[in-house]
Amino acid sequence: MKKIFIFLTGMVLLAACSQDFIDLNSPSSLNSLGFYKTQADLNQAVLSAYGNLRSVYNGTFVRLGEIRSDNTTFSWLAGNPANEKGIDEFASPLLPENSYPTSCWNDCYNVVNRCNIIIGRADKATFSNEGLRKQYVAEAKFVRALMYFYLNRVFGGNAINGQLLGVIKVDKEISQAEAYEMQRASLQEIYDLIVDDLKFAEQNLPDIYSAVDKGRVTKGGAKGLLGKVYMTMAGFPLNKGKEYYSLASQKFQEVVADSKYSLVPSYKDLFDVTKKNSKESLFEVQYKKGSPNGATGSPWNNDFAPRFSDKEVVLIGDKGGVNAPTEDISKVYEIGDPRKYVSMRDGWKNAKTGAWENDRYVCKYYDVATSGSDNGNNWIELRLADIYLLFAEALVRNGGDKSIALSYLNQIRQRARNTPGDPSIQKPADLLKDYNLSDFSTDQSFLLAIEKERRTELAFENHRWFDLVRTGRAKDVMIGEQAADGYGSFVWSDDMLSYPIPMTVMQSNPGKIIQNKGYTQL
Repeated sequence: MKKIFIFLTGMVLLAACSQDFIDLNSPSSLNSLGFYKTQADLNQAVLSAYGNLRSVYNGTFVRLGEIRSDNTTFSWLAGNPANEKGIDEFASPLLPENSYPTSCWNDCYNVVNRCNIIIGRADKATFSNEGLRKQYVAEAKFVRALMYFYLNRVFGGNAINGQLLGVIKVDKEISQAEAYEMQRASLQEIYDLIVDDLKFAEQNLPDIYSAVDKGRVTKGGAKGLLGKVYMTMAGFPLNKGKEYYSLASQKFQEVVADSKYSLVPSYKDLFDVTKKNSKESLFEVQYKKGSPNGATGSPWNNDFAPRFSDKEVVLIGDKGGVNAPTEDISKVYEIGDPRKYVSMRDGWKNAKTGAWENDRYVCKYYDVATSGSDNGNNWIELRLADIYLLFAEALVRNGGDKSIALSYLNQIRQRARNTPGDPSIQKPADLLKDYNLSDFSTDQSFLLAIEKERRTELAFENHRWFDLVRTGRAKDVMIGEQAADGYGSFVWSDDMLSYPIPMTVMQSNPGKIIQNKGYTQL
């Protein structure tokens, strides 16, 4: 039986890294008891923490976020196991032994554990550059904050004891005995840790890196994520409201005013594997194809391809049928919106039969793998367009200057309409025209326009579900989506806003770890 302490204590295997920051992991490992003594040791430990983000993003990430939303489903449902159908169709109750929440929990805490070791041992290591000591701790705190932000949004919520609980707070190295005594912290306490970590990161990260270290998180990345955390705290389930929308606005203002960041001219360029870590990027999870056994490659081009396609969509490797766009999102795009052509297709032509297959798929992460699912795409976790739209939303919600909010919304539309799109569709003359304030009779209509823009701009980047939850829109939207998909017996419950604490975690501390409302307490 898996125990929670597996990912919170004990020996940690750290991957040795080359000088190329993107080559984050190699097969060799290092014993933690004889390590962390020098500046070079700590640098390798930090790179290992970055590298293990791949374990979080590779499989469970889009299942627990994007597929849960109205954006995507599975292109081949007949043989899918209950784990995947349960997430997609809101099976009630979603079983605590579902493998995807379990993997999410384990993988995130694995990364948290690595970060805690760095944070706890940096002071005792020998450094020739004291500035790097703080930088490495700041990087570890950013990554830890990112993991706790993800964990809190997936598992945090109303528990069966009536309290608003987050996940288990592990902010230092602990013993096996301590692990058995740990319980869930309040949602607020975990967010306090996230905010503190990001404030430290903001103060101690550099603004920019040299080429060899490009991809490490910067001060701007910490500011952007902190603003996003404030936005989430302002909404459901903490519901802190205007004060936190104002805090978010302040952080977003600092990011958008920073000349180091700008929208890339073409939306298409964002997902070009030869143009990674662009000026629009605040933080990307780094991937590189061609390493031994494809260890540092990304899987999405293969995972997202239609299951029964051959080389019509993906030239090399298997096809997973995962994260298939719904009919609803296909229709949300304005006719001729180039972002649809960059992001998805409504089907493909069967090379054997010549027939058109109505089988939608995501093409945003296209690359040609070296073998299997070894692609070179980075995962863009945080980019400037995301910040622009959140900034616009925060200004509307806290009574700020709506003309400024409008300008950032329109900048996103301007970039989109100037992007090359589907050559078979003639762009309408008024495609993605700028909005005027007179187009919005109420704040709610303005907010819905921003929501729609976030959906199309950030489609398949795993933002939609978390947006729906924090804005309180999940119930209305998902009732409509499930009905449209033919799940006539679907009945909404607010318990669906959180995933269950995994069974293996519950079994490790029976009676001490409180389950979320709607699921079974051990």
